[in-house]
Amino acid sequence: MGSTKNQKTFADKFDRDNAYSIEESVAIMKDLKFTKFDESVDLAFNLNVDPRHAEENIRITTSLPHGTGKSVSILVLASGPKEKEAEEAGADFVGNKEYLNKIKGGWSDVDKIVATPDMMGELGKLGKILGPKGLMPNPKSGTVTMDVAKAVKELKAGQVELRVEKQGIIHVACGKSSFGNDALLENIKTIYDKLIKARPASVKGQYVKKMTLSLTMGPGIKIDHSSIR
Repeated sequence: MGSTKNQKTFADKFDRDNAYSIEESVAIMKDLKFTKFDESVDLAFNLNVDPRHAEENIRITTSLPHGTGKSVSILVLASGPKEKEAEEAGADFVGNKEYLNKIKGGWSDVDKIVATPDMMGELGKLGKILGPKGLMPNPKSGTVTMDVAKAVKELKAGQVELRVEKQGIIHVACGKSSFGNDALLENIKTIYDKLIKARPASVKGQYVKKMTLSLTMGPGIKIDHSSIR
């Protein structure tokens, strides 16, 4: 089957095998946009880690200076004064038993769930529902906390989670195609710096094996990550 028109355009504008500087990568990515909607900009890291080892099972968060460009809907599971705290911080849904029952019934129409520690006993029983959707709160990601207001505000402001998958890969959104180049560069550098600081002591040799940038509907552009330093 022959190449599509878009694939031919991609081939003319960049070399899939070449690694470009971070500035070149962003410029090429913008040049390859052919859709009319505001696509997400995604980063992918291939790391030299084995997530089966606890130390190398990376799961951290970072706030992006320019946010992700996406509105985040948040459910806070709490009781008493913490409910009001969550509402005042801007949570979209706040409650406890009624939402636990809704989740049991299959409801999961939110992007993030924040819970106070006392809710985790019941919430933990819903791991089979929430786990595969990436919605289970976790202390490492700051979503199991007594400071629900802080968690809600940070998530609303564009906090992202860097969570390594089984094959040692991390996928993370770093903005939208409508963002200016400088804003995207700052977001990318923030993510990269956070990941470098989280390098496990047990990792020998090269830590970041590969780093690519892409639009939702676009090809992956290899970044020469030494250009970030």
